[in-house]
Amino acid sequence: MSKSMRDAALKYHAFPVPGKIEVTSTKPCLTQWDLSLAYTPGVAVPCLEIEKDPALAYKYTSRANLVAVVSNGTAVLGLGNIGALAGKPVMEGKGVLFKRFADIDVFDLEVNTENPDEIIKVCKLLEPTFGGINLEDIKAPECFYIEETLKKEMDIPVFHDDQHGTAIISGAGLLNALELAGKDISKVRLVVSGAGAAAIACANLYIRLGVKRENITLVDSKGVVTKERAEGMNPYKAAFAVSGSGPKDLAGAMKDADVFLGLSVKDLVSPKMIQSMAAKPIVFAMANPDPEITYPDAKNARPDIIMATGRSDYPNQVNNVLGFPFVFRGALDCYARSINEEMKVAACHALANLAKEDVPEQVCRAYQSRTFQFGPDYIIPTPFDYRVLLWEASAVAKAAMETGVAQKQLDLDEYKYKLERKLGRRWQVMQKVVVKAKRDPRRIVYPEGTNPTIIRAAHQMLEEGMVKPVLIGSRRMITDTARELGITEDRWEIVDPRKDMRKSQYAKAYLKARQRKGMSTAGADRQMLNPIIFGTMMVQEGDADGIVVGISGNLESTLCPALEIIPLRTGVKKVAGVQLVMTKDRVAFFADTVMTVDPTAEELADIALLAASVAKEFNEEPIVAMLSFSNFGNSRHPTTEKVRRAVEILNERNPNLIVDGEIQADLALMPDKLERLYPFSRLVGSQPNVFVFPDLNSANISYKLIHSLTGAETVGPIIVGPSKPLQMLQPQSETQDILHMTTVAVAEAQEVNKHT
Repeated sequence: MSKSMRDAALKYHAFPVPGKIEVTSTKPCLTQWDLSLAYTPGVAVPCLEIEKDPALAYKYTSRANLVAVVSNGTAVLGLGNIGALAGKPVMEGKGVLFKRFADIDVFDLEVNTENPDEIIKVCKLLEPTFGGINLEDIKAPECFYIEETLKKEMDIPVFHDDQHGTAIISGAGLLNALELAGKDISKVRLVVSGAGAAAIACANLYIRLGVKRENITLVDSKGVVTKERAEGMNPYKAAFAVSGSGPKDLAGAMKDADVFLGLSVKDLVSPKMIQSMAAKPIVFAMANPDPEITYPDAKNARPDIIMATGRSDYPNQVNNVLGFPFVFRGALDCYARSINEEMKVAACHALANLAKEDVPEQVCRAYQSRTFQFGPDYIIPTPFDYRVLLWEASAVAKAAMETGVAQKQLDLDEYKYKLERKLGRRWQVMQKVVVKAKRDPRRIVYPEGTNPTIIRAAHQMLEEGMVKPVLIGSRRMITDTARELGITEDRWEIVDPRKDMRKSQYAKAYLKARQRKGMSTAGADRQMLNPIIFGTMMVQEGDADGIVVGISGNLESTLCPALEIIPLRTGVKKVAGVQLVMTKDRVAFFADTVMTVDPTAEELADIALLAASVAKEFNEEPIVAMLSFSNFGNSRHPTTEKVRRAVEILNERNPNLIVDGEIQADLALMPDKLERLYPFSRLVGSQPNVFVFPDLNSANISYKLIHSLTGAETVGPIIVGPSKPLQMLQPQSETQDILHMTTVAVAEAQEVNKHT
């Protein structure tokens, strides 16, 4: 790990507040009345009700949506036994994933003991607090004993994700891989490399799915696990021990095997070993972070292979985030007493079946319009397929009800509707753009290439494979600054305008564009020493795909010179700045937040169309509210007349666009009141997501207030109108802001390329 990444990781965990999670109140506590309900005397009422009927704790407390992530830090990720306290950042991270993917609240509990009985005692004593227990990063074989004991002695779900998460996801992939290979699950020979918690759990679940125990060969660091061996054995390994008369090592075991499951160490499997397997071999190489054999090596060795890994840069990623949030979601919602084998199998089949469904267009768009079709390269749903929550959680809840562990019976149709409402919008939006950028990285120019924040961001984006950065500036200054930041790699492109051979070519092209706008030959030559002008000419001349600029200056000194070079799109008359505003449940686009101070009616119409186009780029169908202090003519003023005229122009230009106004901001967000007062409005029955303000003052003030008062995330301003990607940074921009604007530029460059 580079020093830059280490520094970024420490900063991420330390600021703006230490750690990654916090506790927030779900009820108001602003008045004396609120206080009397939240605490004494009002709180006594639910306490007494729960005393009479303990099941009411699910109704009157947060227990039904609260999970404990419990660890003693003895087997943390790839770090090993680092202790309970050192493992806390990982457990907080697990809480973030629970919340983000399934809206489940988490308390992380780091237990400072390696005595499994003490961990059991802690969990049992805390049972009244939680709706479920997620055991995490506890070493084998103790993890087996802890989970087995707690499942017997507790009346809430207990789930060790290191075991069962991997088993569920890979099991789904196995079912589909066997179907594609035309193999009978009851007859396949399976080799398991690794004998830890995940490997044993996978083997056990595969038996539930139909694999015969006698057809499984377990291999650990000492070789094939045999009945004759005494050293290093435990009851969980012993259950898979075979006669010592067969193969002794992994290479021998893999000969003619149908399936290889790897949960061991990298580079353990050679191409020759893959070649020795049976026809249409299935290889799940899931060592973390590097597989037992790389995807290219395995594919080259056996073109007929069906392969999965734990990596996101190859097909069929076995990612535990496809499992634990949704398994717990289903278990919690039916008040399950446990997570039994039937629930795990149901989750497995739900994922397998989902992979066979047509993938929604909006999911495909997030992957650069890649076509997902059930086959060797698509046997597991993508992590960003929003339908996983609906399919998996409902399947788990259904199995819980059918097997009698559910304390609450759900109407599954109604339950799926409620799950859909839990799909917050905020997390989906930028992730889709990031994934899209990674699928087809583009060359993006950073004229302020010597800026430390730009360098740090460029390094991070290179690490993530989402862009091909071009840093403009002195090579020595960029290299020295990078070294000070702990970045020793030099994988980006550095362009120094003073020494670049294209300077003369760019000067001629620049002069041609500006020759009757005050520019001379000598002036054009001088301008090529300006990194912003030079970088923009790279884009205009086709030597780069987009430009991101603005961290070192104001609008006039950074964006405006670039706008003088890159022409507007065909049919576009204005440039606008659109702010993306994201809350948990809503995505909104505010315009114009940066360019036009006091637009005319015609300019407002232009801005609305540009903002609507940005919404479409983010896979949102635009519904436009033209905002004012008046509602549909109830106040007469030049400003309201301007907005009203803009709506008329929009209806003439684009009658299919859902747009209306003038309308007050609060009314636009209150559909019931809008329908009652103004049933004629085109916004009735819709939820506006594009908000066009009458002037720059109101737009800029509004989004900054919302961001500061509510914590809503904002991205932008997104510059829209230029014919080539030109995105703007703010002088206070941080690494994350640069990443966001770069992903927007890359996505825009991909769209430009489609139409050229």
